[in-house]
Amino acid sequence: MNKGDLKEGEAHPASYHALEYIKSIGGENLCAWREVFASCALSGNRLAEISGETLRRLLDGEPVSDRYLLGLAWVIFRKDLPKGAGTPELLPPVRDKTDSGDKS
Repeated sequence: MNKGDLKEGEAHPASYHALEYIKSIGGENLCAWREVFASCALSGNRLAEISGETLRRLLDGEPVSDRYLLGLAWVIFRKDLPKGAGTPELLPPVRDKTDSGDKS
């Protein structure tokens, strides 16, 4: 095993940062994302299906692997679902708890 390989059962170190990022978004924004994912998933958007189920598991306190956690954080960070059927033009804002939304 190389130093750069994860050990069996070892989480990717960046997954802890991904979890903190997702938590920093706040419950209201996460609920908005859940709705977006659910809406897009109805049209067969695979990324929305996976992201929505990952977010559901996370919010329900179920186990989530580092792979899925990193993916969810990246989708929310990028505000990026593939354009096409079932993808709304406006995705929820991503703000941390300290962001008042005032950009003046």
